[in-house]
Amino acid sequence: MTGVVVAEWTKFRSLRSVLVTVGLTVVLAVVFGVLISSGQARQYAELTAAERAAFDPTYVSLIGCFTFAQLAIGALGVLSVTSEYATGTIRPSLAAVPRRGRLLAAKAVVLGAAAFVAANVAVFAAYLGGQPTLSGMDAPSSTLDDPHVLRAVLGAGWWLTAVALLGVGVGMLVRSTAGAFTVVVASTLLVPLVSGLLPEWFARWWPTTAGQQVLRVVRDPDALPPFAGIAWMYAAVAAVLLLGHLSLRLRDA
Repeated sequence: MTGVVVAEWTKFRSLRSVLVTVGLTVVLAVVFGVLISSGQARQYAELTAAERAAFDPTYVSLIGCFTFAQLAIGALGVLSVTSEYATGTIRPSLAAVPRRGRLLAAKAVVLGAAAFVAANVAVFAAYLGGQPTLSGMDAPSSTLDDPHVLRAVLGAGWWLTAVALLGVGVGMLVRSTAGAFTVVVASTLLVPLVSGLLPEWFARWWPTTAGQQVLRVVRDPDALPPFAGIAWMYAAVAAVLLLGHLSLRLRDA
């Protein structure tokens, strides 16, 4: 297994798109984290007492992570698989590693580790950029020493890593970069956007929406608890990876 992981790492870091997507993940998280923090700070004075009580400065600075940065890191997960199908290198990979489950596991390990590092750089940079923006505009801000704040920031990294792994599973199922990326965007961004039009239980149990609760310091009483939400999201991602494994075993390369 060690040799397979090393081989997958060599293939992964040789992709020209890796540095671009990793850089975009960090840049989008920071830029939009600051811009959204600035916009929310300007509106704070106009909020009602109830809205101020629900104001979550940590969550505000991390919104850019799951609104924009997730697009880049999801694409990274997709490309780690579909690039091999596009170039035909999946065939020699399967010849070298006949146990297809081991190949997929190695891809998930390499992509998960790389995404985890990139995601944590992105979320901490977004948080550290957003909080001074809020405090500088006389809106509430937080520090990492405050209750549940560190959990929320680390949770944003877990959430982004799950999106990247989702890209691996969907990429293995769809085998097309455009098609797989469309599925990832729809499931992580578009479906949550329209969840307000759907029954209340849908938003509570949709995996990516449930997972976002780990980013919140001020809890939504109608949503799953933070750790239960992120665990449910990882369970759903594991199910997609399992389907990807079955597809890899049953379909020709």
